[in-house]
Amino acid sequence: MTQCPTMDHSVFDAGDVDLQSGQICRGARLAYQTYGQLDDARSNVILLCTPFGAQHRDIEHMIRVGGALDPSRYFVIVPNMFGNGLSSSPSISGPDSAANGYRDFTIFDNVVVQHRLLVEHLRIKSIRLACGWSMGGMQAYHWAALFPLMVDRLAVICGAARVAAHNFVFLERVKAAMTADPAFVDGRFIEKPQRGLRAVARIYASWALSQAFYRTEMWRDLGYSSLEDFLKRFWDESFLRRNPDDLLAHIWTWQHADISANARYQSDFPKALRSIRARALIMPGETDLYFTVEDNRLEVAQLANAALLPIPSIWGHRAGNPTLSPADARFLDAALGGLLAG
Repeated sequence: MTQCPTMDHSVFDAGDVDLQSGQICRGARLAYQTYGQLDDARSNVILLCTPFGAQHRDIEHMIRVGGALDPSRYFVIVPNMFGNGLSSSPSISGPDSAANGYRDFTIFDNVVVQHRLLVEHLRIKSIRLACGWSMGGMQAYHWAALFPLMVDRLAVICGAARVAAHNFVFLERVKAAMTADPAFVDGRFIEKPQRGLRAVARIYASWALSQAFYRTEMWRDLGYSSLEDFLKRFWDESFLRRNPDDLLAHIWTWQHADISANARYQSDFPKALRSIRARALIMPGETDLYFTVEDNRLEVAQLANAALLPIPSIWGHRAGNPTLSPADARFLDAALGGLLAG
């Protein structure tokens, strides 16, 4: 494990990692941050996984004293997903990422290395709660399926056990918009794809929030003067800050997500779901277009000890990351608090 005094996180040096793709990631590095203190029994661990394109600091708002994920009571670990710019990523490996060590990581690959961090380095044998939003929820689902005896409780917020076909097609649209930019040459970006990233921002604006959000002009309550002002300042600026190679890496990871796509379950999806022993709370957004209530309902029907609790919100997928919606934040905090207390 290494830590640089200028960083707000630690790094687990995982060495050479064999990936599901058959590739080897040389010198893999897993960035992570912890909050709170581990108790004497090493039993107060909460694992909070990062979502698409995000780093640990982007979800720190979920960790607060007095909240469900209270660092004065729990030891919260946030591992940064590979490809997010802190853990091994194209943006760290250099312009020719394949030649400099970055490879395609599945969520399975991510969770296997995260498991090594907890068991080998932190000497943790049990997890009170594995949770996350979006791709973070997908990772939490993998944890519960791959290490069922280790995970006591599971919370999946606007996520799924595998990528749905409709979700896969949406991601193809995002990928096509980015790679259509003239800056994408011979399989890589030679400069920042300004037009491509703006196109992706507009696609995300239409999918991450619901029809009702736009119909009621909720953006006005956020202080934007017009719809175009909201699209430019909220969405365009957000994506223009991101690294396009890292985004493509995360799209690949997302598109290959499936808790049963591994040697343990041999693509037997129902078997993988039935293996989960954790007390589970599956929370889709009622208006989420990425991860639908019906997809989660079909999953919950095959889980041994799970409840479906849709988030009653017009914030679409963003209901699961309610930095701008206090009502959704209260709903999630109460749900997670109840799960931990049960």
